[in-house]
Amino acid sequence: MNRRTLLQTAGSITAMAVVAGCTGLGGGSTSSFETLVSDQPGDIADFETLELTLTELRPKPVNGEEQTVDIEDTTVDLTQLVGEGAESLGTTELETGDYEYLKVTVGAVPTATLSDGGEAEVTTPGDAPLKFNAGFPVCADGETTFTADFTPVKQGQTNRYVLQPVADEVTVESTCSTATDTQG
Repeated sequence: MNRRTLLQTAGSITAMAVVAGCTGLGGGSTSSFETLVSDQPGDIADFETLELTLTELRPKPVNGEEQTVDIEDTTVDLTQLVGEGAESLGTTELETGDYEYLKVTVGAVPTATLSDGGEAEVTTPGDAPLKFNAGFPVCADGETTFTADFTPVKQGQTNRYVLQPVADEVTVESTCSTATDTQG
């Protein structure tokens, strides 16, 4: 299934999971949660390379405090992830339940070389983690894949760029199973 198809079905999958609920919510059980990153075109064509080091995920349960998940300084080059491309930040275990959002923390200053050979300054809004306001379920005996999509946006006529989350390109794929039914 490609990202476009996932995008078209992500809203209905998430709505079904939230309305119908998932087996095993709460009670301290965990399930598989994978995070992917991708890049929408935006101003990425300005770059020869745009390497980001991502250091942690911060999922926020609907009824709980924001959590911190270390992803061991994963480096990705956004110029290699344009369009359908995506790279996994790995799979972790999260407590089962419904989540409000996911934040992705960008570590060290990104390494960025422009197509013309020049250097670029790339930051995140307010030097804060990138926040993806997309709810998602984590269900016992299920798997959830969250694709966080962001893009660099040029600031005026300078070589300064700000990484922005692309809300309408975030996709969530989740499978929740029950004794008689599979959702997803």
